[in-house]
Amino acid sequence: MEQDEMMATIEEKRANFRRLHDGGFFVMPNAWDAGSAKRLAKFGFPAIATTSAGAAWALGKNDGELTLSEVLDHLVQLVEAVDLPINADFENGFADSPEEVGANVQKAVATGIAGISIEDWSGEALYDLDLAVERIAAARQAIDATGVDVMLIGRSEHFRVPGLSVADSIRRAAAYAQAGADCLFVPMIVDPAAVRELVAAVAPKPVSVLLPDLDADPHQFAGLGVRRCSTGAHLPWVAWRAFEAAAQTLSDRAAGLR
Repeated sequence: MEQDEMMATIEEKRANFRRLHDGGFFVMPNAWDAGSAKRLAKFGFPAIATTSAGAAWALGKNDGELTLSEVLDHLVQLVEAVDLPINADFENGFADSPEEVGANVQKAVATGIAGISIEDWSGEALYDLDLAVERIAAARQAIDATGVDVMLIGRSEHFRVPGLSVADSIRRAAAYAQAGADCLFVPMIVDPAAVRELVAAVAPKPVSVLLPDLDADPHQFAGLGVRRCSTGAHLPWVAWRAFEAAAQTLSDRAAGLR
């Protein structure tokens, strides 16, 4: 059998991804390029997410500096690299207006991804709730118009706003659920009581959390009713720190040879 025939189709990847959210709990690490995705796939994870920060660092840029075109190319590379569903970190949809968000989401869907997150942070400020909800609704309509089964993740960047209460963050997540998000993601909410409140507020839709660090035990979140967890930029950060430490050692040893 040819290798291409053995690979899951895009439709199968998307169906598998949807089933993962129907019950239970799974860990979804974040890859930053095709190589890291392939390595993660060998460990038996059922799905892989992208990381905007990790992807940017790999191209010598800061988080938030990638263009729409660069991100779309990045998604294609990861989708083609592994036989697993890919959940796209699509930042703010690379637009402010709901109409442009919808158009860009359709471009992302065309890459073969199985899930896509849209966040409520413009890059400078949190969108007003009404506009944030309209943006999620536009993303939902855009996906539905394609006729394919791609999950929409409503993401609230509450941690970027000092003083924003957990209650406000949960209120936003509930509003995104009503607007059509299939899964809700509020990074940095890890307090057990807050997580339980979030899970209840958006039920029966699944909740995703970000592991606070790579030493955190994901079982604690499974017991709180969370459906999945991701690692964000933790893995690329570890990789780059090790790279820079090794490079510094090499540079120190080479001192005086130039």
